[in-house]
Amino acid sequence: MSLLERVDQPADLLRLTVEDLEQLAGEIRGEILRTMSVTPGHLSSNLGVVELTLALHYTFDSPRDRFLFDVGHQCYTHKLVTGRRERFGTIRKAGGLSGFPDPAESVHDSFHTGHAGTSLSSALGLAVARDLRGEDFKVVAVIGDGSLPNGMSLEAMNHIGHLKPDLTVVLNDNEMAISRTVGAIAAYLGRIMTGHFYSRLREQMEKFLKRFQRFGPPMMVMARHLEADIKGLFGPGVLFEQLGFRYMGPYDGHDMKLLIEVFRNARKLKGPTLIHVVTKKGKGYPHAEADPIAYYSPAGFDVASGRLDPPSSRVPTYSEVYTQTLIKLADQDPRVVSVTAAMLEGTKLKYLQEKYPERSFDVGIAEEHAVTFAAAMASRGLRPFVALYSTFLQRAYDQVMHDVCLQGLPVVLAMDRAGLVGDDGPTHHGVFDFAYLRHLPNLVVMAPSDENELAKMMALAAGLGKPSSIRFPRGPVTGTAMDTVLSPVPLGRGRLVREGGDLAIVAAGTMLAPALEVAERLQAESGIGAAVADARFVKPLDADLIAGLAARCGRIVTMEEHSRVGGFGSAVLELLAERGVMVPALVIALPDAFVEHGPIPWLKEKHGLSVPAILDRIRSFMDAPVRRGR
Repeated sequence: MSLLERVDQPADLLRLTVEDLEQLAGEIRGEILRTMSVTPGHLSSNLGVVELTLALHYTFDSPRDRFLFDVGHQCYTHKLVTGRRERFGTIRKAGGLSGFPDPAESVHDSFHTGHAGTSLSSALGLAVARDLRGEDFKVVAVIGDGSLPNGMSLEAMNHIGHLKPDLTVVLNDNEMAISRTVGAIAAYLGRIMTGHFYSRLREQMEKFLKRFQRFGPPMMVMARHLEADIKGLFGPGVLFEQLGFRYMGPYDGHDMKLLIEVFRNARKLKGPTLIHVVTKKGKGYPHAEADPIAYYSPAGFDVASGRLDPPSSRVPTYSEVYTQTLIKLADQDPRVVSVTAAMLEGTKLKYLQEKYPERSFDVGIAEEHAVTFAAAMASRGLRPFVALYSTFLQRAYDQVMHDVCLQGLPVVLAMDRAGLVGDDGPTHHGVFDFAYLRHLPNLVVMAPSDENELAKMMALAAGLGKPSSIRFPRGPVTGTAMDTVLSPVPLGRGRLVREGGDLAIVAAGTMLAPALEVAERLQAESGIGAAVADARFVKPLDADLIAGLAARCGRIVTMEEHSRVGGFGSAVLELLAERGVMVPALVIALPDAFVEHGPIPWLKEKHGLSVPAILDRIRSFMDAPVRRGR
């Protein structure tokens, strides 16, 4: 029996020696590698925190003590030693384990952490609640150096330094988010990591203090003051100490014996303590160590050779079309600039950065800053395109409203990963952006149905002179031919793509293709002639097209890959009410709920967005008698 098979709960670790733990770390890496090679998940980040996680569980007492992981995707070792080993092969699969900490899944998961930068605020809240309730447990937040510069993290550090609660922060420093970390804080941490001078200085100071012990307390006090002054000048932790933390480190995050000793000492301390550990992303798997970005979340790979599985489709992705189009716009207009928040790789903007480095800005995990930064550039005549995942733009809502829309500034919000994203689950599905954007004054809200429409909408946005947003999905494009000349779509104009007189179907964005398939099957199976329109715009709606189709056909169906609350369908119902077009209407959208993780086709089938599910609903809708008010 392997050591891993003997660990069902963290308490089982206490029966192991440090040497056993080192063997266990190797077994855990093997389990993660085997599972991730066939079940796509977060690989390199989890390989880097094996020793760190084991040392924490060996030293602290979960679930009595509370752990928070930031970002939560580095929790796989934690899951393996907290009673979920036998289900680990189900991770990120439909009905299986979440890829993030989830309190509904285990008492060892203290808080749901799917977005970066939340752990320190959560840790402080748990610590304050503990103290107010008269409880006694430790709170430990593990935060990556990519999350540390996030505005929320800095706000929390400021508050922690003010309240000075008893909590421990473990800074997992691997110089990475998804891409390489950027910014002054990352550079500061880099100087600490390479600060051999300070390491030697610390050793000399320890020898210096020992010499003064024989001269009695007065000389020791003077020596301690001198030590503090020197550390203030040269010490790597001065930033954290000035913020109110006791700084410890930096330490080798893969030295199990050292980590256990450090955590045991830290556990005895009171007040805010920050332990700085240096880890290697992808540790223990040479291929991931050499290229942690490629192995961040591979679709599949051969463990022995490291050969990554080829992509399931050679068709370009929407992200690639976005960047290719942005490069064309930048070629034509020197005012065009690009902003993203630690998503150069995900949004494929590295290609634009290579061509126009002075006009490409990666601000790190700082979405709020990204939007206001772009707004200020727009106020001086530039044309910023801000590329964020839909789920991450939520974090910058106030900046979109106050700094962009209120001032009517020509910032383009390009929302990648809009709609369902699959295995990352409810923290990452981009299914709320219509609702939180369409009610903002001055903002144009667009949803392309294919890659050619995306390019044309980007051309419109570049010359619009007012705020705009464009959402596009994860994954390959439709294969639609691209126009040879990049020309804009007409503002506020949809398009009729199929004639019909019995039913009007109006689709937003990617739902156009299933809408056309549904219409063809309705015609073939039931003789129902359905007109199909591509809305293009959620705001401003093409009122004449939509209201005219509804009035002519007598029934209308809207389709969107978005929550049904406040989305495109709601906008159409508002329009029909304003126009006095009182016809039966059916809104086909996602439920008013957080959608679980799973393959996108499975999620669409389950939640009514597959073609068969849509057909069933429309058939019932067509069979229902028309009820007219008195």
